[in-house]
Amino acid sequence: MDNNSLQYNTQRERLILPEYGRAVQDMVHHAVSIEDRAERNRCARTIVGIMANMFPQMKDAPDFKHKLWDQLFIISEFKLDVDSPYPVPEVANLSTKPDVVPYPAQKIRFKHYGHIIEDMIEKAIDTEDPEQKRRIVVNIANYMKNALLAWNKDFATDERLFNDIRIMSNGRLVIDEEDGIKTSAYHRDALPQPVQTRNVKRSKASSKKKSNRRNNNRSRY
Repeated sequence: MDNNSLQYNTQRERLILPEYGRAVQDMVHHAVSIEDRAERNRCARTIVGIMANMFPQMKDAPDFKHKLWDQLFIISEFKLDVDSPYPVPEVANLSTKPDVVPYPAQKIRFKHYGHIIEDMIEKAIDTEDPEQKRRIVVNIANYMKNALLAWNKDFATDERLFNDIRIMSNGRLVIDEEDGIKTSAYHRDALPQPVQTRNVKRSKASSKKKSNRRNNNRSRY
């Protein structure tokens, strides 16, 4: 075979929509070159059917046919003149960039607690009913302890949690020992373990049972 006859994809025309491949693009170019309008319409409908068969899982999606016809015109670079059942998309709309999503600019004092906990503290400060305020503070402290255990399992003490609440509230919410507020007795061993760790422990327990069973069978003889 003559190496000069080989043609690499980098030497070919750029694919407009790579997900449909070069065969569909060549068919679209052929449709553009057809002079008879009726034949050109039949060819366009056939190509849309082929494009639909390439993604059968999307057939029940809303506006699926509309999307296919839009993509047909995009592949033809809007040179295809056929009777489409849908309005031909405008080139200007395809180049429109989406609005920039603003990045949250609010500073979080303790990132491991998150921003929601600061809103909860503000809610507790604004609560006038003492009993309801106490329940909110207990829930806040328990949530903070659970979040803190995920980062540092050795220093999630009530003293530290209440001090963090005082800092985040700018001294407006202070919890004293006289308040009698305590967090739930979370323990790091009670936290969910990774799947791999649980499987290793289960495998060790199974091996230990098999070993004990073999030792018992030997003791019988």
